Amino acid sequence: MHTLLVARTVRGLEPLVAEEIGGAVRRRHREVWFRRAVPDPGVLGLRTADDVLLAGAVAGRIGHTKAALDGLRAAARGVDAAALVALKAAFGGSTEVKGLDVSASFLGRRTFTRYDVEDAVGAELAGRLGVPYHSRRHGPPPPCTLSWRVSVQDDEAVIGLRIADRPLHRRPYKLATVPGTLHPPVAAAMARMAGLERARTVLDPCCGAGTTLVEALACVPGPRYLGADLSPAAVRVAAGNAGQAGNAVDARGIGWLVADAGRVPLPAGSVDVVLVNPPWDRQVAMAGLPAADGDRLWREVRRVLAPRGRVVALLPDDVEPAGFAVDRAVRLSLMGRHPVIAVLSPPARRGSGR
Repeated sequence: MHTLLVARTVRGLEPLVAEEIGGAVRRRHREVWFRRAVPDPGVLGLRTADDVLLAGAVAGRIGHTKAALDGLRAAARGVDAAALVALKAAFGGSTEVKGLDVSASFLGRRTFTRYDVEDAVGAELAGRLGVPYHSRRHGPPPPCTLSWRVSVQDDEAVIGLRIADRPLHRRPYKLATVPGTLHPPVAAAMARMAGLERARTVLDPCCGAGTTLVEALACVPGPRYLGADLSPAAVRVAAGNAGQAGNAVDARGIGWLVADAGRVPLPAGSVDVVLVNPPWDRQVAMAGLPAADGDRLWREVRRVLAPRGRVVALLPDDVEPAGFAVDRAVRLSLMGRHPVIAVLSPPARRGSGR
């Protein structure tokens, strides 16, 4: 028996999520649809996805006026909600139910609101399951509710049930954070683009809360990972988060040090991969030696990079860092901005048989 699932993604990561899944039935805006045999708790291990849902209904002819709410109610009435709850358990989700909530989104202009969609679908599902419905009009739902999602694109809607108790992007290990911390699925995507399987030493010279290296270690446990930050407080947060990662990683696989990104205490040519989310001088300002010399960070990255090394960086725009060429770029839409995950190499190394 196979069932249809929907992985929710950061906009722009859809191809990388499909790659991690191993194939897709379909891709939509911020969604990858795929099928899995039952049971398969492994779907909760997807690291580039924001969330994963069991598809309960796919409805067409959803218009742009309030009349569309009737079609959504009818679609919700057609959901075998009890069977989907049983599937949730088979895929590794909790069976505790104290009500349900619905989160909705749609593309384009409509004459109804997301709350109209949520209440229309939520009332129908709650009636079928005989449990209370908690409307998001009145704030976040209480714990232990079944979380459903409705996504409307063009004239098509999908109604799905979240498998996990909370979205996959809310990593249990991330108990503390720092300004400018990286979204975990984006960090996981950077790790997947880096070709870590061939690396021996991986450096993040601006490690912040440690998200990039924890996700990299969860992706590929073999290399030696090193995280550096000018802030001792950030390094403490990073080490603490890594220690909370539990079965996902062995925190001993990451070394942490307080160091200026413009003067990393590593020998020249000693790093195979640099993963970096440098400060963008917006939420977080550049500090240390790179604050006075904007190219200092990139000169230091070139210095420590091995002859066949590569850099994967999250950049705020399409500008190539000094001394590097972009081999591959993936543009994202994240919190109202459009950063780029860029795979970089010094121009002299391109075409050298790397």
